[in-house]
Amino acid sequence: MVNEPAPPERGTAAADRRAAIARDAALIRRVRAGDTAAFDGLVAAYMRPAFQMAYRVVGHREDAEDLLQESFLAAYQYLDSFDVERPFGPWLNRIVLNRGANLRRSRTRRQTEPETEGVSAAPSALEESTRSEARELLNRALATLSERQRMIVTLFDVDGLSSTEIGERLELAPGTVRWHLHEARRLLRGALSSYFEEGR
Repeated sequence: MVNEPAPPERGTAAADRRAAIARDAALIRRVRAGDTAAFDGLVAAYMRPAFQMAYRVVGHREDAEDLLQESFLAAYQYLDSFDVERPFGPWLNRIVLNRGANLRRSRTRRQTEPETEGVSAAPSALEESTRSEARELLNRALATLSERQRMIVTLFDVDGLSSTEIGERLELAPGTVRWHLHEARRLLRGALSSYFEEGR
């Protein structure tokens, strides 16, 4: 008789979240008590996901690093207002999103290119023109979305996160995430179709 593998233990994810909340709460209480070095524990725990979020918001590595530093500094400054009964990650993500939106608005004239590794052959003038037009078209369409809609579309379509995972990051219900995603895609289709009609 072949023994089938046991199903995943229910509640494991919830238990992990509770453990993370308890860990973060202990670190935050230490910081509030004057142990500023305890904040390093929060930075270590959330550095990577916060940087990924920052990069998705601003689309440029140097800007993302600046945004990350600014967001952690803001989190430290406003740590006394944080409710330790709630998860720290979504609160930090909101800081990244809000400050990232301000950074994007202040640098609208800056042209950013996607970073690539290695050296590739130089594209022809026609290829470069086509790519430039495609990027411009996509950027114009994305500009019709709200900051939250752009983030949800990016997390879902680029990062491959589920609506539940996105909801955990942004502190939204999965159903709300799906609604925003539906609305964002509807707006994108409308924007793209209008641009194509203009070019006829």
